[in-house]
Amino acid sequence: MNRETSDTTLGNGLRVVVVRIHGAPLSEVRLVLPYARTAPHLAEAQELLAALFGTGTAASGTAGARTRQDVADLAADLGAELSTVVTAESLVVAASVLRAGLPGVLALLADLLLRPAYHEAELALAQRRAAAFPRTPGPRQRLRRALLGHAFGTHPLVDAPAAPTAATTPEDLYALHARAVVPDGAVLLVTTPDGPDGVGARVRELLASWSGGPSGLVLPPFARRAPRPGRIALTEPAGTAGTAASGSGSGSGQALVLCAAPAVPDGHPAHAPLHLAQLILGGSASSRLARRVRDRHGLAYAVSADLRGNRAGDWLEIECAGAPGTAGRIAGEITDCLRELAADGPTPEEVERARAYASGFTRFALATRTEEASALAGFAAAGLPLDWLEGYRDRLAKVTHHQVAEAAGYFLDPARVAVSTLDEAEHDHENDRRNR
Repeated sequence: MNRETSDTTLGNGLRVVVVRIHGAPLSEVRLVLPYARTAPHLAEAQELLAALFGTGTAASGTAGARTRQDVADLAADLGAELSTVVTAESLVVAASVLRAGLPGVLALLADLLLRPAYHEAELALAQRRAAAFPRTPGPRQRLRRALLGHAFGTHPLVDAPAAPTAATTPEDLYALHARAVVPDGAVLLVTTPDGPDGVGARVRELLASWSGGPSGLVLPPFARRAPRPGRIALTEPAGTAGTAASGSGSGSGQALVLCAAPAVPDGHPAHAPLHLAQLILGGSASSRLARRVRDRHGLAYAVSADLRGNRAGDWLEIECAGAPGTAGRIAGEITDCLRELAADGPTPEEVERARAYASGFTRFALATRTEEASALAGFAAAGLPLDWLEGYRDRLAKVTHHQVAEAAGYFLDPARVAVSTLDEAEHDHENDRRNR
């Protein structure tokens, strides 16, 4: 990567990465904190803290206390946008700001980290909103938990959040902040047109007194590295399958099929060949699975195959959704498609199409400064080189047809795949009768 970069770890454990990007008046800030739901009793507090982070600061020696409106007004004055995102394993605090506003945004971020304020009124409002719109697990979420539980065993990604024993209080949020919003184990990435050394020095000045950690909120590895194969089936009362999955609270039911096949981490030598095999299987509208299940048989309206990975492990996830009563047929077609691709391998033309698609996507992923900053922060948090995606294009170019066929033969073998289905009970019974 032909960019000037500063990469240091402060004495408090915070990794600070500053990347100079010439010709861009915009600066981007990403703070990535380990935030996996590994402690069930903290689930509600973690959700509320993520929603309320940035809504206030306590008074300091140089500034008074700030309310939500004060923070919003200051960000507007700086020309900045602040947001928080929660993933399966991280809390990400993001900011975009014009060059002149970067010092002010860093100072505001330091205040939010070191002197947070979780006001009772803000907490009560967030709790009322959560009560008004409860997040009950939809069919897809329940099916995915069942699939991962079967494939990999008991794990925080599988377990449903525990019901809170008591309402979360501001004191609970301050305690969680002291445990989870800590520098040891966190990554702060800044992209800026300014010199990285000066920005890094400013960060050290502002955050040297930040202390704590590691939080321990890190996903443990799965009990098994590769999924346990087999078939599991869930049923829904007639007329309800798919309703919660759509999030609309209404609509017709649907059949869902989720599969987990083995995979490898991004840095593994087999990752690029597997990526091409995954694209050929179900990674685009012209993939084998889409043509077979959707276009030829009309069984599914949504078809995908994606590589998934985090600190827990890696797997290839295949997903199809169709009309009620079709889950068994869809699962059978997926199995047949996997078997054919694993046994015969892809054609050279399929490999070249997948290579072009993957190479183009790597460029698209870095198309804007915002996307680039998020990607770089993700690489840094995962322990990958900052130029990993740029180097990935070269690795894709070197993958041979034989290597893709080998990857398909091993990773897409149906004997290694876990298959789960969810369909309406009455339709499942009808399918059972037809298949006898």
